Amino acid sequence: MLRINDTLTIADWELSESFSRSSGPGGQNVNKVETAVELRFEAERSPHLGPAVKARLKRLAGRRWTNEGAIVIRAEETRSQARNRELAEERLIELIRAALVAPKRRIATKPTLGSQRRRLSAKTQRGEVKSLRGKIPEDGE
Repeated sequence: MLRINDTLTIADWELSESFSRSSGPGGQNVNKVETAVELRFEAERSPHLGPAVKARLKRLAGRRWTNEGAIVIRAEETRSQARNRELAEERLIELIRAALVAPKRRIATKPTLGSQRRRLSAKTQRGEVKSLRGKIPEDGE
C-alpha cells in the first residue's frame, strides 16, 4: 500500500517494480548489482482515481505515460536499491498529489474605463511623437 494522503492509498496490485543495472559512477558495483528501479503504476485502471484526476495526471506525467495507461518512473541516482525505490515512490506520490489539486477556474474581467482611457491617450501621445520624426517639408522659397 502506497499512502498518497489521508484519504487516498494506492493498492499493491497497481504498482510493479523492476530492477536493472544503473548507469553512472559506482565502479564494479555498477557492473554487478541491479540498483536502478523502474516503478510502474497502472493509472488508467486505478479505481482510486477519478476521471478528472486521471486526465490531469496524464498531462503532468508527459512522456512517462505509456500507451497502456501506466506511469513509468525510473530512479537510478544512488548506489542503493532501497534508496532508489524510495525515490521512485516519492516521485510518484508528488505527481499524484499535484494531479489531485484542481486548477482554479479563471474568471474573465473587463478593463476599467480609466485604464482604457489611459491606454488610448498614451497611444495618441506616442503617435504624435512619431509623427514629429518625419522629414521637414521644404517651402517653395
